[in-house]
Amino acid sequence: MTGRDELADDLAGDLADDLLALLLRIGDDHLILGHRLSEWCGHAPMLEEDLALPNMALDLIGTARMCYGYAAEIEGGGRGEDDYAFLRDGTDFRHMLMVERPNGDFAHTMLRQFLFAAWMHPLWDGLTGAPDARLADHAGKAVKEMAYHIRHSGEWVIRLGDGTAESARRMRAALDDLGPYIGEMFESDDTAARLVAAGLLPDPAAVRVAFDSTVARTFTMAQLPPLEISTGISGGRAGRHGEALGHLLAEMQFMQRAYPGLTW
Repeated sequence: MTGRDELADDLAGDLADDLLALLLRIGDDHLILGHRLSEWCGHAPMLEEDLALPNMALDLIGTARMCYGYAAEIEGGGRGEDDYAFLRDGTDFRHMLMVERPNGDFAHTMLRQFLFAAWMHPLWDGLTGAPDARLADHAGKAVKEMAYHIRHSGEWVIRLGDGTAESARRMRAALDDLGPYIGEMFESDDTAARLVAAGLLPDPAAVRVAFDSTVARTFTMAQLPPLEISTGISGGRAGRHGEALGHLLAEMQFMQRAYPGLTW
């Protein structure tokens, strides 16, 4: 019996609930951050970024769609992508708190995107060989997208951090604001441990090593202090979110809430 055959048998049992939880965590991370990036459309500081930011948002939302579509199949309750995105309340979302943070200035947005991509890239890379065909296939695509996100946002982190006195001040302010939320990326629980054991999540230690290397290299060129990760603000995985999410959902979910079942 192959690993994928064994996984199919396992998904008839308790592991299905763990995979469902993983899909919602990743899907929610990508949907909420994708929406935040989309808010820059028409407001970016230069034309190139008016195109680049929405395109990165589309990458993220594409991953969210895959996760929600797969989750709907596992759940088998008749829900679809739109139900997960537009018809859940804030406490039902399982994303990290960092991704719901307001955009702030351009430095804040680029640093947030860089940190997220530096974390997701090794995670997707580890999933390219996952026993689950759906995850492995998407990981092969997503790892390339995250490599671009690292390169694009990382170049801005360097340009602003090692730029003028004002741009450096703004980048350091962004780091001060986002720093307390980074630790949540590396939190684990029983669900994550079972997924690692099943090969549905990569070894968190390996992800952390790759993240640290990417960040250290970029921060050195950006003249930023070494990143120190400690226990900070968390709770997003348990559905505990801030006021910012309420405002985001009020905008993102308005049409579907106001006109249920609306189709184009």
